[in-house]
Amino acid sequence: MEPQLQQIREQQKQSWNKFSPGWKKWDAFNMDFLKPMGDAIIESLHIHTTDHVLDIAAGTGEPGLSIAAIASKGKVTGIDVAEDMLAIARGNAVTRGLSNYDTLVADICELPFQQEAFDAISCRMGFMFFPDMQLAANEMYRVLKPGGRLATAVWSVPAQNDWVTVIMSVIGKHIPMPPPVPGAPGMFRCGAPGLIANILKQAGFKNIKESEIVSKVDYKSFDLYWEMMLEVGAPIVAAMAGASQATVNTIKTEVEELFKSKNPDGGALLNFGALVIYGEK
Repeated sequence: MEPQLQQIREQQKQSWNKFSPGWKKWDAFNMDFLKPMGDAIIESLHIHTTDHVLDIAAGTGEPGLSIAAIASKGKVTGIDVAEDMLAIARGNAVTRGLSNYDTLVADICELPFQQEAFDAISCRMGFMFFPDMQLAANEMYRVLKPGGRLATAVWSVPAQNDWVTVIMSVIGKHIPMPPPVPGAPGMFRCGAPGLIANILKQAGFKNIKESEIVSKVDYKSFDLYWEMMLEVGAPIVAAMAGASQATVNTIKTEVEELFKSKNPDGGALLNFGALVIYGEK
């Protein structure tokens, strides 16, 4: 792998390991938030009881754990670059009594599996962080059996994702942040319709389908939103790391104002949008 791609991989590994305690703390909330995308992936894959499934960018376990419950006579392997996240996934598997779920620290750009090893691949909110998305898609294609199915979900455009832009837009007003490098890993890197579908096509996938999910997430209160975002959002914490307490207080006040403007009825809802892309080998 090229040195630049290795550097991106190491940055991702360090970041996700660092924030794994926050993800463990808020796991129930985040898994409920992300469930619509996981459900869409599972529905697309038409999992059989004997399937051997690879769950890429597994994080704390979903949708791989739910897939393992369906593939009761098969097996699910969850991979991620962050061992500390996978430790949470293994704990969740034990809690749910899933003996057919295991994990492996692995890089999507260099999958440690033989050709045609899996019946299906799931990947929820991973593509946008891969060092090389085309290489990742090529590797997915390689390890799928003929006729194998792939389903992935990525965040859509910023305008459909208030849950993150509400806080990031305010931070950007007060803290200088370099503009994102075009094509570099990031939250909305894959938001353009057709982008991932084209990458899958280039890898050799066929029968490609793309659908959209648009809904809202209920944070219950602004205080919960603020606390959680500062514990699971790596870009947010990085941006605010050197800010004075006065600046942090100002940002919090303005974020709260914007948050409440999105909820004139006194609720705590923010919108989210995602794309789900399916393909077959």
